[in-house]
Amino acid sequence: MPRRRFLEAGAVAATFSIMSPELAFGSEANSRVTVGFVGLGGRGAWIADHVSKQTGFKITAVADYFPDVVGSVGERLGVGQEMRFSGLNGYRHVIDSKVDAVFLETPPYFFPQHARAAAEAGCHVYVAKPVAVDVPGCMSILESARIAAKKGKTFLVDFQTRTDPYHIEAVRRVREGMIGRLCLISAYYHDECFADPPRERTIENLLKGLAWVNDTALGGAYIVNCDIHAIDVALWIANELPESAVGFSARNRPGAHSDSHDSYAVSFNFSSGLVMTDHSEHIRNSTDFRSGCMAYGQTGHLEANYAGKTFVRGLEDGYGGGENRNLYAEGMERNVAAFHKSIVEGRADIATVEPSVNSTLATILGREAALQQRRITWAELLKDTKRIEPDLSGLRL
Repeated sequence: MPRRRFLEAGAVAATFSIMSPELAFGSEANSRVTVGFVGLGGRGAWIADHVSKQTGFKITAVADYFPDVVGSVGERLGVGQEMRFSGLNGYRHVIDSKVDAVFLETPPYFFPQHARAAAEAGCHVYVAKPVAVDVPGCMSILESARIAAKKGKTFLVDFQTRTDPYHIEAVRRVREGMIGRLCLISAYYHDECFADPPRERTIENLLKGLAWVNDTALGGAYIVNCDIHAIDVALWIANELPESAVGFSARNRPGAHSDSHDSYAVSFNFSSGLVMTDHSEHIRNSTDFRSGCMAYGQTGHLEANYAGKTFVRGLEDGYGGGENRNLYAEGMERNVAAFHKSIVEGRADIATVEPSVNSTLATILGREAALQQRRITWAELLKDTKRIEPDLSGLRL
């Protein structure tokens, strides 16, 4: 499947475990988890198809803004008409149906609101990346995960690379010193862009066909929505958070009429002396998809790729790694399996949340530094309380 269709890093993620067997899901490890899906576009419907084939899950409720989408996908999944919901408040009806777990696959602007409602209702939460489009949204996701954990629920963010055995082992080797002290990390993301919405711009047009990726309020802009794959891996390798960022960006795709920039060059600096760069372009120019990073140390280097080879080469030792050909699907499948395992074992696992929030914040830092063309510190970013709000007037509730 083409990629376009389809933060540890200095912080310790929390994991809460409920050890009492009586508190394990359904009192039996083989209990079936009832699931609701919110967002049934390309990726949402694709994951729902996968989940529907897993014996440990049963999809009982679905929601999408568009009635025709929820109707066709819901029918395919075998969900009754009375449990198919549309409009902006469809998510609330899914949660109110008392499902055990909710999968959130909408534009990321909606994640903080939907995740909070699900966590407060006592649902397990599975959410796509990026987790938000602004700093308050990121902080809200972090708090929602804590709420979920206190209720004994799992909250998982679906980054595929962090499930990959090659990436996991390569990062471990770097942490053990195989390439010496880290000096430079170069993150990159190159792919075609998504189509801008029709020029007769309406909010409904922005919600169709991934046009929302071109809209900063709904999707966070390309650096947040797409580059986050590479930046997340870079921060994982760095094992620390940046102190500041500077950068430049532009809209270079032909006929662009949404506000997301598509060409980025951002530099991040770290207190350790490490320098990190992120460069990307999202233009339909026949460029092959590339997402990953190079990490250069004093005695070796690492190369990590979402689609391609991941390996480590040191002056005295190395790790041959391997090649990923379908991490998009395999990573999702591993995450879904881990989500189910955590639920039925009664563990309130939120270990993926803090690294994912930090990676989202790092992309927002890069976006704002590039837009404002000035140095912005991490500390300054965290003080930003401004919400980026789309105009949702006229949409059906």
